[in-house]
Amino acid sequence: MTVQTQPTQARKNRKSMAWEHFLAWFGILLVILLSIFPIWIVLKTALSSSTTLFESGGQLLPSEPTLDNFKRVLGMVTAEEALKAGGSGQSVNFLKSIWNSVIFTGLIVIGQTFFSALAAYAFARLKFPFRDQIFTLFLTAMMIPGIVLFIPNFITIKNLGWLNTMQGLVAPYILMTPFAVFFLRQFFLSIPRETEEAAVLDGASPFMIFWKVVLPMSQGPLATLGILTTIGMWNEFFWPYLIGKDESVYTLPVALQQFQTQTPQGSPDWTGLMSGAFLSIIPVFILLLIMGKRVIESLAFSGGK
Repeated sequence: MTVQTQPTQARKNRKSMAWEHFLAWFGILLVILLSIFPIWIVLKTALSSSTTLFESGGQLLPSEPTLDNFKRVLGMVTAEEALKAGGSGQSVNFLKSIWNSVIFTGLIVIGQTFFSALAAYAFARLKFPFRDQIFTLFLTAMMIPGIVLFIPNFITIKNLGWLNTMQGLVAPYILMTPFAVFFLRQFFLSIPRETEEAAVLDGASPFMIFWKVVLPMSQGPLATLGILTTIGMWNEFFWPYLIGKDESVYTLPVALQQFQTQTPQGSPDWTGLMSGAFLSIIPVFILLLIMGKRVIESLAFSGGK
């Protein structure tokens, strides 16, 4: 009797596990489809002509796919051709905006990563009076809404004469953030003391230990912080819009907003706008595809500390 019951129970357990796996995979697939669907709608609109866009509103595929919208967003057509395709005929220099976004994002990523690592190293490894109390006070800055800082930052940038300049765009973000310091400090705490002590015996100063020992051992968290900062700054809109009123310093989100304000024939240029939006997604999407696994691993590590 016992010999017959055990195989039956084992089969039931296997069936139960199979159903659990099926439901888990179904849930994951559903979340992926729901996440990708808005991006697909953006791409479908970008590939549609302005005349067929609303005719194919209920379809998943564009009725007459075309790359004309991408060409006119990138300034590869004349004003007459842009008007014929449903645009306003006015141009926004998207290539210049992409370059500005690269400069804006790149400077902030490099600055924030380096200075945040310096601060995190001091809080994690150096000993000075009231270190823990200062760190706790520093972390409370995470509770201050970012919108509160825009007015004093704007007044400071204006008084410095940095309106409509790249340094004005970059200045408020380039040093560090409480989250970045906290994130790196969690990793620095896990580095063995013996490693530092060996460097001290070799005569290394605290900065040399930071530069030649700690940073090379922290490539994963530093890369993760760089990616997270890249995503945030690439999509940052309000501050660049507030400071940069000249087209020469437009970042990509600001250029998209300016493109949206062009209303040919009384309605927004949806096909052109979605083309620009899709182009702005591509760099961050590729970055996440390549480095997504490392981001998840580092965040899980920091969360477990």
